[in-house]
Amino acid sequence: MELDMAADELKGVLNRLRRAQGQIAGIIRMIEEGRDCEDVITQLAAVSRALDRAGFAIIATGLQHCMAEEGQVDGDRDRMRARLEKLFLSLA
Repeated sequence: MELDMAADELKGVLNRLRRAQGQIAGIIRMIEEGRDCEDVITQLAAVSRALDRAGFAIIATGLQHCMAEEGQVDGDRDRMRARLEKLFLSLA
């Protein structure tokens, strides 16, 4: 499955990933500054959730595109479903 989604569909995902990128930079600074372990772990959990949500959004958009495609035979749909299920599970 190629990532050939329209730019507007990916805008939210890209924004989320950019925020996560900033959070990761902040976590690195926190560790370098010797910040409290609980604060670091809280930020790590937040960035992990943000990355998961970005991944789910990409998969969901891909699923929407796949289901909208016409002319797929049942075997193709079954293979695509299995691939998408595997992707979902890789984020779980």
